Amino acid sequence: MSLLVVGSVALDSVETPFGLKEDILGGSATYFSTSASFFTPVKMVAVVGEDFPQAHLDFLHGRGVDLEGITREKGRTFRWKGRYGWQLNEAETLDTQLNVFQSFSPKLPESYRDAQFVFLGNIHPELQSQVVDQVKGPKLVAADTMNFWINGSRASLLKTLKRVNLLFVNDAEARQLSGEHNIVRAARAILGMGPQRIVVKRGEYGALLFDHEHIFACPALPLADVFDPTGAGDTFAGGFMGTLATAGRVDSEVLRRAMVMGSVMASFTVEKFSLERLREVNRADIRARFTDFKRLTHFEDLGPLEG
Repeated sequence: MSLLVVGSVALDSVETPFGLKEDILGGSATYFSTSASFFTPVKMVAVVGEDFPQAHLDFLHGRGVDLEGITREKGRTFRWKGRYGWQLNEAETLDTQLNVFQSFSPKLPESYRDAQFVFLGNIHPELQSQVVDQVKGPKLVAADTMNFWINGSRASLLKTLKRVNLLFVNDAEARQLSGEHNIVRAARAILGMGPQRIVVKRGEYGALLFDHEHIFACPALPLADVFDPTGAGDTFAGGFMGTLATAGRVDSEVLRRAMVMGSVMASFTVEKFSLERLREVNRADIRARFTDFKRLTHFEDLGPLEG
């Protein structure tokens, strides 16, 4: 089924202990679309500036991403500059230039309005609500957010949460939004704000899926080479939502598979800068890594206890 993403397309400059890359392809919608495109066609709504390389748009088009919703405005493309230390857990933002993204107002082409699965990337919650206003009876609407909106636009965010089915947050954001330190209590509090399900992304510790009755835990794959975690969360969301859209349904079995597939896609992203690793990946690689995840968590049933 059709999958729609609304979010940012950016040019990033990223420094890690393993090197420095400048003006590389980034943005929430970019990582999400690239990841999801391995599973289903994606429709993207975003804005770029006059300086945005055509080669990047050609790459997305080559991945089967529908770019009718991309607008090119006068001015410079959204830019982000960040640095990671050896822990690679959290980026230090060195510079943010919103540029054309500052006046971004998502307008969905008519052909996008029937999308059955919708992902609202990390943009102002009022803009997220504007997107919900424009879609017609979607099967599932998922949203991402961040500490900036939780702190500065809480009232708008709470209104948006009442309109979405699923929320993606990391563990720090879950605690901040809920006011609860314990992550289980935090998830339960957020479920009370509107979403029927919460995905808590925990980086190298995996991810947790909560609904009103169940918890599902998915580990992260231990990797020998981790170079750049930028975009891993959006790549996770792309694999997750791409899996749901392909299945065309939202039930426990598909949701659990989506959690693993999100982790699979994120595990590729961190192995190189930007989208370099995802450019190399094919479906055979994805299937092999999915099998690695299955082996990682497989164990036999408990037999009779002795003694």
